[in-house]
Amino acid sequence: MEENDILKALAALAQANRLRLFRALVVAGQDGLTPGALAASLGTPAATLSFHLRELLHAGLVSQERQGRHLIYRAAYARMNAVLAYLTDNCCQGEPCLADAAMTCECA
Repeated sequence: MEENDILKALAALAQANRLRLFRALVVAGQDGLTPGALAASLGTPAATLSFHLRELLHAGLVSQERQGRHLIYRAAYARMNAVLAYLTDNCCQGEPCLADAAMTCECA
């Protein structure tokens, strides 16, 4: 990933509502959630939720799919893993990291 992509992702997550929203989508897995379900579980007004979802979409951290009349949002696990990989690329002072330190999600 390019540095600008990392900055967009980190900036998108550097806001409490968006971080909670992203974490809820990670927990939901590949089934994803509708905006209505997200609003109900997070107690976020629909207009506010829409703004935050757009920011996460712009950063590539979530995907959106239309299923009939509903929009389904899902965490973009590949992007999340790429951000984590970028952040940990040179960890452990350049030595190979322990297997336990691998931080990838196998949900994708």
